[in-house]
Amino acid sequence: MRPTNTIKDSFTRESLTGAAFFFFVLASWYVLRPVRNEIAVENSADLPSIMAIGALVMLLINPVYSWLASRADLGRLLLLCYCFFLSNLGCFVALWGTMGPEGEIWLGRVFLIWCNVYSFFVASIFWVVIINIFRGVKSRVSYGVIMAGGSFGALVGSELSKRVSASYSSQGIAVFALITIVLLSIALLIGLMLISGSGRDGSGDRDGNGAGGTGFDAFKNALTDREVRSIAIYVYLWTGLMTVHWMSAIGIIDGWSADGGERIRFFSAIEQAVTLLTLPTQLFLTSMVIGWLGIKRILAAYGVLFFLVFALYGLFPTIGLVVVSTVFLRLFEYGINKPAREIVFSLLPRNDRYKSSVFIDTFVARLGGFSGSGFLLAGKSIGIAEAHLPFAALPLTILLSVFGLKISASTGRIPHLGKQRNVQEKGKT
Repeated sequence: MRPTNTIKDSFTRESLTGAAFFFFVLASWYVLRPVRNEIAVENSADLPSIMAIGALVMLLINPVYSWLASRADLGRLLLLCYCFFLSNLGCFVALWGTMGPEGEIWLGRVFLIWCNVYSFFVASIFWVVIINIFRGVKSRVSYGVIMAGGSFGALVGSELSKRVSASYSSQGIAVFALITIVLLSIALLIGLMLISGSGRDGSGDRDGNGAGGTGFDAFKNALTDREVRSIAIYVYLWTGLMTVHWMSAIGIIDGWSADGGERIRFFSAIEQAVTLLTLPTQLFLTSMVIGWLGIKRILAAYGVLFFLVFALYGLFPTIGLVVVSTVFLRLFEYGINKPAREIVFSLLPRNDRYKSSVFIDTFVARLGGFSGSGFLLAGKSIGIAEAHLPFAALPLTILLSVFGLKISASTGRIPHLGKQRNVQEKGKT
């Protein structure tokens, strides 16, 4: 398969519409993300309990979502879910100015929990739409272009957040929330256009029926289906390791600066650096790298990268390393690993594409994040110095690679995109 053909096939009307959809989805989140990070710093002592509540909320929401997915077609599912979050944002804006200082502290904690739910669910539901529309091998080479749209949206959202960062001291989250309402509303409209234009839900059936089943299918499949279970464990370990990295960085950042506005600008600058590197990777390299390396090597490589980062983190806990390691890990995640995982999801049965993918990307991911914070807390309680905690996580990085290989082994249907494309082209001649 020629690289020029891969890049050309990536740019279609549907892929560009998907990219625009993801642009506004991630722009809406990246406006809020630096605020989420700042509130996390302000409540750093309570982060483990806050993350535990977040995981519980994910657990409670998933059966409701699965019940809805069983009955609603793809368009109605997107409409109902995104309108729910839009109404939540309106409530936060209305409440923030009416509460005193003590009330705003508690509302900030609620908002922190809500942000974690928002970031996981809004993106997961976006991917439900994508993996049900872009399913053929030729369609899946478009994932890099779609991801690039999200990266550009992240860049714009971070810039918007940075420009209004000064409003946080006087108006709290209000300005950020209002911007997010506008961006998510546009995303919803584009998403509905994409679904309508495809005419199908990606399963081969006309869009108009839900996934069927019950509200507890995702729980059951994560426990009983070997393929889904391997993916769930992989995501659990990945998010746990990301949380170990993030919470270790929070302590360094807190010691580096005590100014909330400066920290928000710092967080925004990191997001922009990630995007500037990730965007060209997704546009021109993602489909080629996936086709060249294959899913197996990509999934296994994550553990190796975490091992290297944590080894360095334990030796050099500096603000410079926070920047380098964060950019490095997110570049691999957004540019290579995330598209590879979504290809895995696109190969699952219809019921799992609607339900298990969201369950894994929300509850399992949040549970992994909570477990990561619990891992750090347990390490401190038994006397491990904070600077040495990344060393304690090194065995988990090896386990992540092992389960990356297990996903590839249990999912015999995962194609090597480059090889399968070559077979198709030979069949045409």
